[in-house]
Amino acid sequence: MTLFAVTLSDNTIDIIENADAYQQEGPMTTFFSFREGGKIVDSWSKRLASYRTSTIVAIRRSPQEQAEPAANAPTLKEVSANYLALA
Repeated sequence: MTLFAVTLSDNTIDIIENADAYQQEGPMTTFFSFREGGKIVDSWSKRLASYRTSTIVAIRRSPQEQAEPAANAPTLKEVSANYLALA
């Protein structure tokens, strides 16, 4: 699973956790979590968030730790803060 930071045209940044992928669905861009063992977006995928595509300025992706994080690995809070600092 990965972490996505979505920058919108009003300069807000939304963080979407545990998403595997995103794709455009008509006028919307939707973020999905795959079913267990899945590798593609299908009818069993869970929709996590949707945004009007015309309001999206940028989408940044960062992998999350799957196993036990290393002692010096950044926390989710630190990663989120870095995304906010980049905007």
